[in-house]
Amino acid sequence: MRSFVLADPLDFDGWREAARRLRLAGVEPAEVRFVVGHSRGDLFDEAAALPEVEGAFNAPRAFMETAAQLIQHRSENRFDLMYRLLWRLKDQPDLLNVLSDQDVAEAADRVKAVRRAAHKMKAFVRFRQAEDEAGEHWVAWFEPAHRVLQATAPFFVRRFSAMRWTILTPDGSAHWNGEALDCRPAAEQAQAPTEDAMEDFWRTYYASTFNPARLRPQAMQSEMPKRYWKNLPEAALIPELMAAASVRTEAMVTRPTSRPNDRFQRVRAPVVDRAATDDLAPESLDELARGVQGCRRCPLWRDATQGVCGEGPKRAALMVVGEQPGDQEDLVGRPFAGPAGRLLGAAFEEAGLNRRDLYLTNAVKHFKHEPRGKRRLHKTPNAGEVQACRWWLDHERRLVKPRLILALGATAGLAVLGRKPAVQAERGRVMTTADGARVLLTVHPAYLLRLPDPARRDSERARFLADLAAASAQF
Repeated sequence: MRSFVLADPLDFDGWREAARRLRLAGVEPAEVRFVVGHSRGDLFDEAAALPEVEGAFNAPRAFMETAAQLIQHRSENRFDLMYRLLWRLKDQPDLLNVLSDQDVAEAADRVKAVRRAAHKMKAFVRFRQAEDEAGEHWVAWFEPAHRVLQATAPFFVRRFSAMRWTILTPDGSAHWNGEALDCRPAAEQAQAPTEDAMEDFWRTYYASTFNPARLRPQAMQSEMPKRYWKNLPEAALIPELMAAASVRTEAMVTRPTSRPNDRFQRVRAPVVDRAATDDLAPESLDELARGVQGCRRCPLWRDATQGVCGEGPKRAALMVVGEQPGDQEDLVGRPFAGPAGRLLGAAFEEAGLNRRDLYLTNAVKHFKHEPRGKRRLHKTPNAGEVQACRWWLDHERRLVKPRLILALGATAGLAVLGRKPAVQAERGRVMTTADGARVLLTVHPAYLLRLPDPARRDSERARFLADLAAASAQF
């Protein structure tokens, strides 16, 4: 057995170079042990120099990605496992797909543990406010289950790019000065502040959001293991909150039913006789707006506050069609008045479009939702509801006579094109309908709001702006 020394526990480059030489020299895994630093393993191990070899070979990308995560695991034999897999891939190129193989299964379990440790770090790091010579500085102490700090630190750069912070761990520390990320040696917990002025606010917030009726201790401790509690401000409250959960739950059950949220009663849609509106083609946008308030073509009117018609010039060159009114649009009676509408307005400005020159409407005129406590959660209209409301949209198109229709999302595409489009495949190009209307399809701005990854969100927003620019160039 020969030992080969690596510089540190995360010395991936050193291991890769050693593994390359050893494999080219034909040194089998059973003859090799990798050790870190000055650790030599057993007294009878031979501390060997790497063989001098020439040549190169390519390792599968999937293996390199697995190895880059596997090296973060705390097991002492992880380097040996990595080399054993690399050696076997020479004769078994599809080895990593054989999940029943012992080495592959062991590697997969360790990678899963590393990913879980990274997830826990993102969830349970708690920064505390401190001061240094440069001013405000946020510091956190964390003890990850595996050596995930270097790989996870870029997440905190993206999330907290506007503040200076340091994460201290027993394996190393990461420091962000607002411009560059710096990885430093291991730290001690004494270097981190024990509390700050925000502790009481955080504990108050946690106590106010704790729902005793949904308490599941085993699931909670599985997601938030006790090993992390000592660094969490809210940890001191957890035993007391759990002990009082049954009493609080009983009090919630016996409490009298609360009144409905008054905000849903602020605006009442006028009731119009169906026979006077549904079968008569409107001669103006004002007539159409009055008719929508009495529409009974589908059941959505029953739960909505009011119908929401289009808004804009009577002869707009561009008609923008969304899906349906949202919660705020349903209350104020105007299209695109909520968060998605604000994002859309900002995008219009960047693309050189003036919202006042556009006609904005929706494929469906009533808000489809389901109540969830005091909230109303959006539900996507089905094909029957879209078809029923298409009567109104067709009349809007007839009265406005736009030169181009911009359809936002699949529901709008269904209403305008008469079929369910593949948005990502068909977006950005002008299509012509059977009645000669020119249509450009793109995503709904609400899609951008739902993207959790900042980089993906920025990329998709750039594509959205390009679609708006393409629409602007058509007239």
